[in-house]
Amino acid sequence: MPTKLSVNLNAIAMLRNRRDLPWPSVESLGRIALKAGAAGLTVHPRPDQRHIRFSDLPVLRALIDDEFPDAEFNIEGYPSEDFLALCESIEPEQVTLVPDDPSQATSDHGFDFRATGEMLKPIVARLKKGGMRVSLFADGDGDLEAVQLAKATGADRIELYTGPFGGCFDHPEQEQTILEMLGRTADAALAEGMGVNAGHDLTVANLPALVARIPRLAEVSIGHGLTADALEYGMAETVRRFRKACGQTV
Repeated sequence: MPTKLSVNLNAIAMLRNRRDLPWPSVESLGRIALKAGAAGLTVHPRPDQRHIRFSDLPVLRALIDDEFPDAEFNIEGYPSEDFLALCESIEPEQVTLVPDDPSQATSDHGFDFRATGEMLKPIVARLKKGGMRVSLFADGDGDLEAVQLAKATGADRIELYTGPFGGCFDHPEQEQTILEMLGRTADAALAEGMGVNAGHDLTVANLPALVARIPRLAEVSIGHGLTADALEYGMAETVRRFRKACGQTV
């Protein structure tokens, strides 16, 4: 199966929030992305609502339910009680848990599963009881024991943090080294029976190599690079370009 594309709407929401105005519309651009073949939408509602607002969530839930019932809603966040309650009220198809401090500008590391594995177990069980698939943000550093500990939490998937991979776009040798570490981490997760997602600083240029190294990559969640390209190509054409980079027939 080709890798699915979930469009992260955070950057669009951040642009909207620069003014007390309803545009650019997160809902409208999400609709364009789904019409162009995106498999789902991703949001990361932070406590300060600096990009996605809590009020956006029921609107996007209704958009998917009413117009794109085969698409998925993926909500990312740190597993505080408020966040868990929010997920239980919106019922996304997937919840991606991240170890972020609320003050962080963006997600920049995966869980330390040695320190947090036991804490995550009841959280994962609670979300899965609500019918949600659970993915855990993980460093793609080739740590095989960490993958086993992620599996022990009961999570369905890991999401490889691909920031270092995207960050070495002008260093081909380093990019290849990091790609192989991501691949080894994915191989270990797949061997454990977990699914593998990926996200952070992925682009049309670097996606093909990632998909080639991890042919069973289930899903990528992309926001910053996709939104930047949408300023040049438009949202619909950008989604098609990213889908093609994922190995999909467009």
